[in-house]
Amino acid sequence: MAVVPVNGIRLNYEDSGGPGEPVVLVMGSGTSGRAWHLHQVPALTAAGFRVVTVDNRGIPPTDVCAEGFTVRDLAEDVIGLVEYLGLGPCRLVGTSMGAYVVQELALLRPALVRQAVLMATRGRVDAMRRALTAAEIELYDSGVELPRRFDAVVQAMRNLSPRSLSDDTAVRDWLDVLEVTSGTSPGERVHMTLDPEPGRLDAYRNITVPCHVIAFQDDLVTPPELGREVADAIPGATFEALAGCGHFGYLEDPSAVNKSIVEFFRRIA
Repeated sequence: MAVVPVNGIRLNYEDSGGPGEPVVLVMGSGTSGRAWHLHQVPALTAAGFRVVTVDNRGIPPTDVCAEGFTVRDLAEDVIGLVEYLGLGPCRLVGTSMGAYVVQELALLRPALVRQAVLMATRGRVDAMRRALTAAEIELYDSGVELPRRFDAVVQAMRNLSPRSLSDDTAVRDWLDVLEVTSGTSPGERVHMTLDPEPGRLDAYRNITVPCHVIAFQDDLVTPPELGREVADAIPGATFEALAGCGHFGYLEDPSAVNKSIVEFFRRIA
């Protein structure tokens, strides 16, 4: 891991090294880039790529910036890292909030992007997602701390597919992990506000880089129809919905996710 000065902050990243073409992985809200190292980093390095993961601002040891920031700030952070490491043009993968970041980066600096994979994404906020965001912010601001086990159960029901939730062994493992990681930091509080508002679908019609949208069929946070809207907006974008996956699809069915990413990347030699 290394911390570098970019875009006025200290940004933490990890570089797998190697001579392969670079891929930068951008994680979603409230989650460290280390989550990519469970499945995606090994698969991509095995496929011959050099993989760089990043901790978004708000996630230590990257600066927290609790006073506030925007999706554009996060996109410019990644731009700064790509330029600092001399990676461009490179491939990028983002999930959830990380996909919003990659989408904005593709608009801001298309010359830095060779291909982009956008997982669990959306280009607008519907009534249910708006209510969920407002409720999360209200809970955080109230100062109420939920019991960790309760929070873990809620997170599991929200982010996992029925397939995972019906597997007793798997769900016990998930609850143990989610209980350990329960809680919200000031930086994550800012992440809660980073929905694609106002709607960005019209803006995405101006994206010119090759994009592949991966949706998860059982995703309650970003349902597949919202991902389909993004794919329909981006000229030439492809779309795939993976069955048996919730919002954490990249962890629930990493083989299917990794296969989709690598096959898309190999379409352009």
